[in-house]
Amino acid sequence: MTLPEQLLLSDLLRRQVRCDQGLERGSGVLAWMHPPVHRLLGWASRPSAFAQRRLVWRLDQLRGLGELEVFVKGEPADTDAATLERLPTLIDAALTGADDVPLGLVADAAVELRSGRILHYLVARSDPRLPGTSRWRLSPDRIVDQQPGRVFTALRGLDDLPVARASVRQQLLRRSRRWKEQVQEVGGRVEERLEGWLEEPPWPEAFREEIPWPERERDPYSDERYASDRDEPDPLEEWPEEEEPEEPSEPPSQPPPEQPAPRRDRYRGREPREADDPWI
Repeated sequence: MTLPEQLLLSDLLRRQVRCDQGLERGSGVLAWMHPPVHRLLGWASRPSAFAQRRLVWRLDQLRGLGELEVFVKGEPADTDAATLERLPTLIDAALTGADDVPLGLVADAAVELRSGRILHYLVARSDPRLPGTSRWRLSPDRIVDQQPGRVFTALRGLDDLPVARASVRQQLLRRSRRWKEQVQEVGGRVEERLEGWLEEPPWPEAFREEIPWPERERDPYSDERYASDRDEPDPLEEWPEEEEPEEPSEPPSQPPPEQPAPRRDRYRGREPREADDPWI
């Protein structure tokens, strides 16, 4: 089983230790390191949740890494929790900047497995146990001094360090800052164009120097043109008038129709008169 060239200390501590005999020796609890030269020597595991017994493993005993287990070879050194607490370490130490301003905590370290050299530390602004918090990369050469539980630097802020892992809040702030800069840049361009438009004349020089209409001189050619038009005859005056159509002649009068002869009354023996009632 091949080992990676680099490994985070937190990945090594949160795995279960299994020896070459197939026995589980507990999960990692503490790093064994030498802070003056920034080197990791090994780590310690706790075989029982209630006992004070601790097992210390050297880094060269590491033989493989699984998804949830660490495979080691050989026997560990047996010690207790009180002895391990006296070992010097920079993990969970407070990080201070210039003028003793607290900046965060040293939460993790990137280790080269072949030599045990610590390449850089990972710094957290808040509690490193919180999931999704940001991590800044602190190289050992940026450390000015160190004491048990405290690391001194000349940093003005964590923004002076490169970001190793950004949290959701940090990514949102970074994107908001980028969007704000883009909006300001676009606004500056629009303002420059608007100022240029206001400084330019609204009309070209040819239109601006044109004489207003009331002050223009009369065109002599226009009078001659209209005078020649006056001498010409009006085409509407010589237009022939339309003749009114003749009314058709009335047809010759015909004599009125003859009235039918009055009918004789068969009962009275005389011709009926208009005053007579036909029903009598």
